[in-house]
Amino acid sequence: MKPQEIRDLSQSDRKEKLQEFCQELFNLRFQHSTAQLENTQRLGQVRRTIARINTIINENIAGKGHGK
Repeated sequence: MKPQEIRDLSQSDRKEKLQEFCQELFNLRFQHSTAQLENTQRLGQVRRTIARINTIINENIAGKGHGK
C-alpha cells in the first residue's frame, strides 16, 4: 500500500489493515521456514507496509497530543 492510501483510511480501518498484514507476515514466515515460499520479496514488502501503517498511526497520535 502507498502512504496516501493508508492516510485515506479511517483509524479503525488502519488498525484492521495492520492486523491483516501482521497475519500475512506470520504466514509468509511460516512458509519461508518450511521452504514453501516462492516469492521471497513479499516478506520485505509486507514488513515495509506494516512499518508505513505504524508510522502513520503514530503521526496521528503525536499530532493529536500537541494540539494539531
